[in-house]
Amino acid sequence: MEREAMEFDVLIVGGGPAGLAAAIRLKQLDAGISVCLIEKGAEIGAHILSGAIMDPRALNELIPDWQAQDAPLDTPVSEERFLILTENGGWRVPNLLLPGCFLNHGNYIISLGNLCRWLGQQAESLGVEIYPGFAGAEILYHEDGSGSCSVKGVATGDMGVGRDGQHTPAYQPGMELHAKYTLFAEGCRGHLGKQLEQKFKLRNGADPQVYGIGIKELWEIPAEQHVQGMVMHSAGWPLDADTYGGSFCYHYGDKLAAIGYVVGLGYTNPYLSPFEEFQRYKTHPNIRPMLEGGKRIAYGARAIAAGGLQALPKLIFPGGALLGDDAGLLNASRIKGSHAAIKSGMLAAAAVHEALGAARSHDELTGYPQKFRESWLFEELHQARNFKPWMSKGLYLGSLMFGIDQTLLRGKAPWTLRLTADHLKLKKAAECSPIDYPKPDGIVSFDRLSSVFLSNTHHEENQPCHLTLKDAEAAIKINLALYDAPEQRYCPAGVYEILRDETGQNPRLQINAQNCVHCKTCDIKDPTQNIDWVVPQGGEGPVYPGM
Repeated sequence: MEREAMEFDVLIVGGGPAGLAAAIRLKQLDAGISVCLIEKGAEIGAHILSGAIMDPRALNELIPDWQAQDAPLDTPVSEERFLILTENGGWRVPNLLLPGCFLNHGNYIISLGNLCRWLGQQAESLGVEIYPGFAGAEILYHEDGSGSCSVKGVATGDMGVGRDGQHTPAYQPGMELHAKYTLFAEGCRGHLGKQLEQKFKLRNGADPQVYGIGIKELWEIPAEQHVQGMVMHSAGWPLDADTYGGSFCYHYGDKLAAIGYVVGLGYTNPYLSPFEEFQRYKTHPNIRPMLEGGKRIAYGARAIAAGGLQALPKLIFPGGALLGDDAGLLNASRIKGSHAAIKSGMLAAAAVHEALGAARSHDELTGYPQKFRESWLFEELHQARNFKPWMSKGLYLGSLMFGIDQTLLRGKAPWTLRLTADHLKLKKAAECSPIDYPKPDGIVSFDRLSSVFLSNTHHEENQPCHLTLKDAEAAIKINLALYDAPEQRYCPAGVYEILRDETGQNPRLQINAQNCVHCKTCDIKDPTQNIDWVVPQGGEGPVYPGM
């Protein structure tokens, strides 16, 4: 069955803040430009998860009257706390001693998912065609016969393909979406973005990207425990001082608390479980009283691109560009990427508008990286570029050196520190000690499966597995034999299990793909890079309510 095709001036893959900002800016610049945006989630915002504290700088530029248009930025930051935790206590760092990147005066506590839903409404009102539930599954190319090529668009995934790869009675072929320029805004570790980096060698000259995994819960807490506008971060326990990570807790809305934990994926101990570290964190005597008597109402996880400026790939290629977290445009020192995503979408849109005005198509949008280098976003990322390399040296040395970098040198040190890929840092299990995590109490700490239930995750079981193994035997011969199958622990959704027969022999890897919350951690941390995350059928995965 032949695929139908549709033509547009601009195609945007991904309905997060970067893609939506690009769509809105394009229509603001020229209402006659035809813009199509596809989103793999069931609705705009379904796959969006962030802390989130929003710096409104980019939004002020995109939609200056956002307050009059009822944008969901309702809770300004009113109080800030930064804690260094020990197992049974800790201390608060005075705000005067914190680098400016840790302060949030003038920012807002938000649900990024709700902001994206609002941005989607703004985009549609301007004439953008938005198609949620359609996953970009394949990049389409123009081949010129000489070995050169340009991006022609994408094809959405086929529906109704069975686990065996055969068509079911519900089969429907995907659509081909063609455009003069295609902008990829899939979020962190976008699977098409990864292919583009390889195809066009976009990472040549760049450091490897490094990542964290952020795990978040949304709670309703008693009124007497709620401090509207309060922002709290912590470092230290339960992680050891050599492992990068820390917590966030934001009070906003109607007695809501967004609480979560970020663990850098450069950790070395294969027995470490980011999910269990988060659950353990909530039992701390400074944290538990805030949650007791409350109700956990949502759960989710996602990877975070944290490498900064030196890890950015080339942003452009013939026929398109990478936007937002698909490129790695996040400021890890500020724990913020939404403002950067919006700004990158605006910059790319301006470059596309100029190209279309000059009757160009399918070439490199050279104006985009030029505009980026001239923007406040480049300056911000340049100032923060040594954060992750310093913090990889450990909590105390890293904090001291980054504090000097920001306070004395103002982010203008005459050196740029380098990065090492996360998957290369994992030690063999024989070199490490297992970690004895406490059992969940069902009050403030929970297990994986009850958590996944709160993410509203759904996948049709009769479809090809979207978590593919390049070498099926490596899961046992390498991962289990050398690392005690770390995928069992770094996955926050219980996707990976090692099962054995009734005698305890013949281990095999069970992949419970239906549990996947699309965080991409397995694609990043697998020690042999054997796991390749690809999109399942469109509209599947989590449906995050207000995350």
